[in-house]
Amino acid sequence: MSYSAFGLEIIGKQLELFKETVPKIRRVAILSNGANPIQPIAVREVNVAARSLGVQVQVMEVRGPNEFDNAFTTMAKERIGGLLVVPDSMFVFQRARLANLAARTGLPAFYGWREHAEAGGLMSYGPDLSDLFRRGATYVDKILKGAKPADLPVEQPTKFELVINLKTAKALGLTIPQSLLLLRADQVIE
Repeated sequence: MSYSAFGLEIIGKQLELFKETVPKIRRVAILSNGANPIQPIAVREVNVAARSLGVQVQVMEVRGPNEFDNAFTTMAKERIGGLLVVPDSMFVFQRARLANLAARTGLPAFYGWREHAEAGGLMSYGPDLSDLFRRGATYVDKILKGAKPADLPVEQPTKFELVINLKTAKALGLTIPQSLLLLRADQVIE
C-alpha cells in the first residue's frame, strides 16, 4: 500500500550507539518537532531504550527553527550530556544550523540521517535514503504499469548506514571507539 521510511524502531538503536560512543553519558535531550504527530512515537521508543541503558531523557520540543536557540540554551543550562535529534524534515532543512548550535554548546549530537553528519553533526544512523528512493521508484513503476496501490505491500527500510564525523568528534574532545570506526561505520568523515 505504501512505503514507510520512518523506521522509528531504530531510534532505540541510535541511543545505544550514542551510549557506546559516549559511555559516560547520563542525560540526553531529545530534540522533537512538536508539530509532527509521529514524534511522540519516536520519543516513546527512546524512553524504552533509555531505561535499559541507564540514561535519563529530557524532551526538548520545538515547533519551528525560531525555537532552536532557546532549546540549546536550556540544554546548556541543564548540563545535558548529549542530543538525539528525532528524524524530521524541518531538522534536515536546518541541519547546518543544528550542527553549529550543537558545536557552540559543546553537545555531542546524534541524528537519523547522514546529511546531518555531513553538515557537521557527530554521528548518524538511519535508513539509506538513496536505497529508499530507488525502492520507491519501483513502486511508481508498478503503479504506472497498472498495479493498484492498495495491493502493494508496506515495506520498511532494510539498508541502514552509520556515519561518523571524526572532525566533530575531535572538536568535542571525543574518542570514537575503534569497534565503531573499523567494524560498523559505513562512512567516516575526516
